[in-house]
Amino acid sequence: MYANSGYLHNSLIDFMDKSAPLVVGSCGTYRLYTIPKLPTYRPKGRLDFQLLYIAAGKAHFFLDGKDVLVTAGHMVLYQPREVQRYVYYGVDQTEVFWVHFTGSDVKRILRSYGINLEEHVFYCGKSPEYQKLFQEMIQEMQLCRPHYEYLLAILLYQLFIQISRRFKGGDKLAGYVQDEMEEAIRYFTEHYNTPIVIDQYAASMHRSTTWLIRSFKQYTGMTPMQFIISIRLASAQRLLSTTDCNVTEVASIVGYDNPLYFSRLFKKQTGMSPSAYRKNV
Repeated sequence: MYANSGYLHNSLIDFMDKSAPLVVGSCGTYRLYTIPKLPTYRPKGRLDFQLLYIAAGKAHFFLDGKDVLVTAGHMVLYQPREVQRYVYYGVDQTEVFWVHFTGSDVKRILRSYGINLEEHVFYCGKSPEYQKLFQEMIQEMQLCRPHYEYLLAILLYQLFIQISRRFKGGDKLAGYVQDEMEEAIRYFTEHYNTPIVIDQYAASMHRSTTWLIRSFKQYTGMTPMQFIISIRLASAQRLLSTTDCNVTEVASIVGYDNPLYFSRLFKKQTGMSPSAYRKNV
């Protein structure tokens, strides 16, 4: 089993704090592999809110008088003083992240990001961005560096924003399709300066090119190639404004072997040539 957690001011006691709109009290993670089970039962709940993210495996919750199996890609929300009863089993290889928070404006904040207070369980998709934000909150609580209390609230707001974006994508696409589009985004972002053939990527996903392009555009508003070009040109703009690399070198760095083609594409997208852009910057 792996466990890691952090607590505001190193206090394990739950609390209610109305001094700010959003206050993060604690955050942590569990990965179950070696122990048979890890149960939690709080008959009187807690004073704060709790949000749990099932990153892998599954978890067993007792909600509204019945057992509910919650699988990876879902979150569970508890409000203050709600009975909390759930268990993780080692055989399920559960990985879960959790955060406790309070504040004077929590309910309005949650609603503003599309989180329904009437539902305990909702689908948010699997994303390493969620895990990264949880891990950053844990680290900030452990290090207790200056102003970390404010940074914790910012990180939690970022988590809500990521959830809200998935909800908006969910209006058009099924959950598993959202996950595939997130994976495509990560791949294109990491390999944007290499030769990417959309047909080959679609085949590697066991999908048709038409399906990939249609789904990707529904999720991002752009086709895969438009997305890749946008990243390449954004990177080119940074290089032109912050380095002494010439246009040929910039073109090569962002993935174009032909500097003339790169210059034409750059001007088409930005309205000026690379050299003119550099002078204006």
